[in-house]
Amino acid sequence: MNNMKDFFERSKSKSVGEKKGKHPVSSNNDVLQFLSKVASLPKISGDARLILSLDATASRQGTWDVASQLQNEMFLSAQSLGGLNVQLCYFRGFGDFFNSDWQGNADDILRIMSSIQCQAGATQLHRLLQHAIDENQQKTIKCLIYIGDAMEEDIDLLAQLAGKLGLLNVPLFMFQERNDPVAMAAFKELSRLSGGAYFQFDSASADQLKDLLRAVAIYAAGGLKALQKFSAASSSGVKLIEQQLRK
Repeated sequence: MNNMKDFFERSKSKSVGEKKGKHPVSSNNDVLQFLSKVASLPKISGDARLILSLDATASRQGTWDVASQLQNEMFLSAQSLGGLNVQLCYFRGFGDFFNSDWQGNADDILRIMSSIQCQAGATQLHRLLQHAIDENQQKTIKCLIYIGDAMEEDIDLLAQLAGKLGLLNVPLFMFQERNDPVAMAAFKELSRLSGGAYFQFDSASADQLKDLLRAVAIYAAGGLKALQKFSAASSSGVKLIEQQLRK
């Protein structure tokens, strides 16, 4: 019994000593101030999910090769904003549609892209847009990038799918190589309906495409404010993308 009494006396003495020592217990007010400070810190959304898709029909090999090398810029640009997960999609040949697993490493995407050869065939944008809708049901997608130069499908069907993506807050970034007027009109309409953006780039300028890919990755990982910050010191193409998203 005496041992038990001694134990409680020592415990009481220790507690008093801690209160008088160098490490006092935080008050309720201190805790509340700390929690308020934590709540005010910028939120990092984690690994953003972005679909990178390309037309891999016969005329596209040159741009495919350039995009393969530049996709590393997307990962680097998004890294400080929480990271990036990318799924590669393409269509080519006779009804050939491919989508990779979600990848969080630029080298893995490069390995996949380096093994692909473009083949003659018609565009399959309808399959790409429906695939994005289906993927978003599994886990939220931030946006979809499409790089192509032609459009050979029913625009009404595509518009319906783009509108669904808009309702799901999955904007389309339609990047057109060359200046085919049919593709231009379609790409602009699809990006508008989805709440995304359109840009026509010069196939001879890798820097243009690099800036566009970086801009979308930053938007996916950090939102519109992060893109606006990046846009302030970027090319006119990035500024145009940012302006379209603000409308």
